[in-house]
Amino acid sequence: MATTLGFLGGTGIEGRGLALRFAQAGAPVIIGSRSQTRAATTAQQYNDILGKPIVRGMSNKEMLAASQIVFLTVPADQATSAIDSCLADFQPGLILVDVTVPVRLVEGRVEYLELPEGSNAEAVAARVPEHVSVVGAFKTIPAHILAQLDTPLQCDVFVCGDSQEARERVMDAARLIPALRPLDAGPLRTARTLERMTVLAIHLNRRYKKKGARYNIVGL
Repeated sequence: MATTLGFLGGTGIEGRGLALRFAQAGAPVIIGSRSQTRAATTAQQYNDILGKPIVRGMSNKEMLAASQIVFLTVPADQATSAIDSCLADFQPGLILVDVTVPVRLVEGRVEYLELPEGSNAEAVAARVPEHVSVVGAFKTIPAHILAQLDTPLQCDVFVCGDSQEARERVMDAARLIPALRPLDAGPLRTARTLERMTVLAIHLNRRYKKKGARYNIVGL
């Protein structure tokens, strides 16, 4: 039976790109939202793009009950509030994939927002129940590139988390997307490096007037 992928915050740009990529690859996808109507509308929009009814829209509560892997795709500054609003609905064995990166614009420069926990992924992990495994992934791939379905990704996705089983399941899901290679980046604290790598990619985009900088590790 195929793993069902849920999206907490699936109506935004990051959720849109990932949901479309996974659904295009044939994975069952559920868009979650506080508004069931908004979720259903967004799901229909995605199905129209894909030309097949593979994406469903549900309330966050329903989505969390029906999904085995859930992607947290809200803006970084809304991540903890999104988690707090759903604490009672997280099911045992759930894998929560944090894709968020806390950045801010300071005098025209994009800077990383330092957090007491060390990374946004670790801040998320500190708030969820113990029966939920948190994985950090898809942090270094630009959201707008994910949403451009005709653009091959041709890059690596780094997957970190304290549960090896959870990392492997997320890597298996990532392999569904063509031209994307998942790499095991080790424990969740690696998210501290990955999130800062995103800031570097943003800087390179601005420096070289590009929009799609992403990482491809050679020699592996």
